[in-house]
Amino acid sequence: MRPLRALRERSDRWSLQWKVFALNATVFALAFAAVAWTPVTVHRVARPGEVLVLSGVLVLMLVLDLFLLRRAFGPLKRLASTMGAVDSVLEDDQRRSFDGASSEVRALAEALDRMLERLEQERRGGALRELAAQERERRRIAGELHDEVGQMLTAIALRAERAAQEAEGDQRAALLEISESALGGLEDVRQIARQLRPEVLDDLGLVNAVIALCGRVDRQGIRVRRELDWTLPELAPEVELVIYRVAQEALTNVLRHADATEVVVGLHSAGRRVLLEVTDNGRGLPAGAVEQGMRGMRERAVVINANLEVRPGTEGGTCLVLGVPV
Repeated sequence: MRPLRALRERSDRWSLQWKVFALNATVFALAFAAVAWTPVTVHRVARPGEVLVLSGVLVLMLVLDLFLLRRAFGPLKRLASTMGAVDSVLEDDQRRSFDGASSEVRALAEALDRMLERLEQERRGGALRELAAQERERRRIAGELHDEVGQMLTAIALRAERAAQEAEGDQRAALLEISESALGGLEDVRQIARQLRPEVLDDLGLVNAVIALCGRVDRQGIRVRRELDWTLPELAPEVELVIYRVAQEALTNVLRHADATEVVVGLHSAGRRVLLEVTDNGRGLPAGAVEQGMRGMRERAVVINANLEVRPGTEGGTCLVLGVPV
């Protein structure tokens, strides 16, 4: 066994060219031995029986050659399939499954491995910069809605109310209605601004932000049960933001598509991970809604190297789990 292992290790260092040459030489040597040391005679003009024997030898040579070449080119085929299956992140065993390959294939595999690592770092860095840019833009729009549009609606409501005090009859009622509509619009603008940029996340932290988010969903007719851990490990601001946004998107999908009456929101630490779980008792999400909503959440999860999984709930409905490494 030891000489065979040494021979195999030595052959692994051969180039692909010499491997193919050695395999073909082996096939030709076997064919030569078969012709030289078997009791077969061939006339100058082969007879039908001799043609049949020669055809069998030829087929055997071709089959043996094909078998050996498939083994030689197998690592190259696996490398090609790996390159074709690349999405964003590959597991280590997928990247380094080229033992026994030729030196060229191992060089290609190592180059692919380095390329994938660079792509992962660049993709994660680009997604992080994009996330930061989105949040800056959200903060700017939320500020403009709160300051400019909000102040304008407040001024309209006050002027309409002041004018209603001096008016009479139908005109007074119309002005009061305008004032109430402006105040209603002001509340809607503030709601949109809070959704664009959760100030409570900056001021009070992740757990309180999730509580506020659950409270807004609870007021829309779905009972929200919270299972939150107050002793979470310290997380980076971008990690907290991704967890909050995933929870927000998951609850929005429940409101729009699940037809649920209850949803459970869990946030706790498990080993070296922080888990966010959103489970509803609805009918489950349509395939299109899952794919559309999952795309944005998966992109956010990639930014912080987290795992996102959607599976059926234990009592029907849907369960979304976001696992964030600490």
